[in-house]
Amino acid sequence: MKKKIARWSTLVITCMILTTSCKEDSTSTQNSSDGSPTYKDATANVEDRVDDLMSRMSLEDKVYQMCQYVGLEHMKEAEAKLTPEELEKNDALGFYPGVRSDSVARLTEAGHIGSFLHVVTAEEANYLQRLVQKSPLQIPLLIGIDAIHGNGLVSGSTIYPSPISQAATFADDLIKEGSRQTALEMRASGMHWSFTPNIDVLRDPRWGRTGETYGEDPYLVGNMGVATILGLQSDDYAGTDHVIACAKHLIAGSSSINGLNASPTDVSKRTLFEIFLPPYRRAVKEANVYSIMAAHNEVAGLPGHMDKFMMTELMRDRWDFDGFYVSDWNDVSRIDIWHHVAKDFKQSIEFSVDAGMDMNMHGPLFDKHVIALVNEGKLSEDRVDEACRKILTTKFKMGLFENPFVEEEKVKDIAFAKAHQENALEQARRSIVLLKNQKNILPLNGKGKIFITGPNANNQTTLGDWVSPQPEENVVTMYEGIKEIGEANGYSVDYYDSGDRSKEITPEAIKTAAQKSKSADVTVLVLGENSFRHDWKRKTTGENIDRATLKLSGNQMKLADAILANGKPVIVVYVSGSPIAEPWLEQRAAAVLNTWESGAFAGTATAEILFGQVNPSGKLPLTIPRSVGQLQMVYNHKPTAYIHKYNTEKKVPLHRFGHGLSYTKFNISEPRLSSSAFAKAEDIITVTVDVKNTGKMDGEEVVQVYVRDQISSFTRPVKELKGYKRVAVKAGETVTVDIELDAEAFAFYDRDYNFVIEEGDFTIMVGNSSADKALKSTTVKATQAITLEKAI
Repeated sequence: MKKKIARWSTLVITCMILTTSCKEDSTSTQNSSDGSPTYKDATANVEDRVDDLMSRMSLEDKVYQMCQYVGLEHMKEAEAKLTPEELEKNDALGFYPGVRSDSVARLTEAGHIGSFLHVVTAEEANYLQRLVQKSPLQIPLLIGIDAIHGNGLVSGSTIYPSPISQAATFADDLIKEGSRQTALEMRASGMHWSFTPNIDVLRDPRWGRTGETYGEDPYLVGNMGVATILGLQSDDYAGTDHVIACAKHLIAGSSSINGLNASPTDVSKRTLFEIFLPPYRRAVKEANVYSIMAAHNEVAGLPGHMDKFMMTELMRDRWDFDGFYVSDWNDVSRIDIWHHVAKDFKQSIEFSVDAGMDMNMHGPLFDKHVIALVNEGKLSEDRVDEACRKILTTKFKMGLFENPFVEEEKVKDIAFAKAHQENALEQARRSIVLLKNQKNILPLNGKGKIFITGPNANNQTTLGDWVSPQPEENVVTMYEGIKEIGEANGYSVDYYDSGDRSKEITPEAIKTAAQKSKSADVTVLVLGENSFRHDWKRKTTGENIDRATLKLSGNQMKLADAILANGKPVIVVYVSGSPIAEPWLEQRAAAVLNTWESGAFAGTATAEILFGQVNPSGKLPLTIPRSVGQLQMVYNHKPTAYIHKYNTEKKVPLHRFGHGLSYTKFNISEPRLSSSAFAKAEDIITVTVDVKNTGKMDGEEVVQVYVRDQISSFTRPVKELKGYKRVAVKAGETVTVDIELDAEAFAFYDRDYNFVIEEGDFTIMVGNSSADKALKSTTVKATQAITLEKAI
């Protein structure tokens, strides 16, 4: 720690940089016909503008574009809340000991900063852009923010369901549209870059960041990632309505050795290629993601921020990634501080930038060390040029040189717009998973008294992580939604605050809640976890708050036991980005709804489902085990995973991937194939089924297609999701569903990591969950081996 503080205390050295002026090479610069520099000519093409600007830039100017700082107001807040000793382990707040916000403002005026993050108002964004307009070259700032599910760190934004909730919708187009809307809200506030999607494939639900992921399946994660990127960036992020996305975190931090964030990951190269890398490959090849963030963790002993194979040899050279890399929060410095594979910050920078890192998040001294490393011959100026060129290209394409400012008064017209609210509500409706419905107690359709309690019943925990407190009028809590719709349906609705944080539920509150529950016809018990980052000390999940158990935290089970002891029907509603494993609770409950973190309208969507205005249709994007003793438990396991059994635990999960009940019943026919064989990379196999609604209520079903390679040269999973389609079917009607499988649905990596299809038979399974009993199957044959992509 002394070494870290000493670094910041030497920052007086950076003041010397303020005297450096940009250096123009008049022999290589170009001017437009009116005499202005080509790089300021909006009619010139982007490549020419970048060339002209870089010809006017010194080495120092180029390096400054690689530097990112937290916003000035963020710095002031962090200084008030953290000590320098607390700073190192905090990934939410940042400041620079020995450097005040006015010093950072002067650096901005000099053009020595290329990017800011955590700037949360249009006013501050404009202020910073005005500062940089005073610099010699007037290169605008790229402003980034963690807009993970809506621009949540900005008050008044539309808060969509969290990523794990979005994955439960299995509705790619809905998520894409919500991301497009988020881009509009970001640009209105002066932000250009969203640090999302998190396309880590979940393998350990103890990880507190489970709610930031799209679940455990590479295909589903890839689809959601592509939808999010295309929504934010469009086909080309150019213009004023789009932002650049950031695929993160490269790689495998979701499978650490102990479930803790930033802990080491130790998985095989084959597991990396088969499980963790497919969403990144698709993000680059299908969505042209323009930035990628490296991971906190090491993989097999190599910190992610200095992994040249991942960043350069694989992503750039093999898969043609054309954007830029950004470090995660302070992780370049952690190469030596945490990982101890470099002697100091300077050498950490050398290793990271040489491996492919283009921008440092965040703070001083990075520029000083990069300049020195180039001058010493330890880093090439070409590497700096490459990084600078990609960052400048972003700024030109987004139109920032023409207009870096936003109209502050227009923010209120765009944020939380009606269409955005409608999309957020629809996402919430489709994300909620009905796990149990004993004796069809739901939907509630009689009259009587409903009692509501639980730590997540009447607060903003439904918004999830990466969200600041929002205006109360923009959020419908569980109690508010159930009260409004319940009373409209003839119920009386009573609420008791038994404690809004799980660890603070008292015996007295439990006794009072149980007594009140006795007089109700049904109790809605709203349980779960809290990832709300503004309440960091009371968080029970979320970033850097990992879990040693999958059981409910605090005194929630004591509350549940007391209420269940009354013998009245209890509907359990989970609010949590992380899965809950409470078999004994669910066995006694009359119904169980998993609402995840379903955003600003969680209360409305949940109430609509409870009272039958909406038929539940969400599906689990992960496997819910019975206990941590079953971990790792995923549906796409290898054939020998369950040859034997546990002594004290079943070897089947509590709930399977893809599971989700409805108020109606669907029958899915035997699958039919457009062809029983394929032989070329261009071949498409169309899987056709008939979906009949045999119940009395209209509903939506998610038809899921799984594939298994029957005989392979390396072991393959027992099943892998390769297609799905959400379909609406009216009561008594039948809808025919076609799902196409391309060649990649049957491919894997061979001994040399070529992406290939081996000759042989594949089983195709179709149903409404990954459970064997829910699936019907047929077979297709690859008549010859096919190479889709060669290793380099």
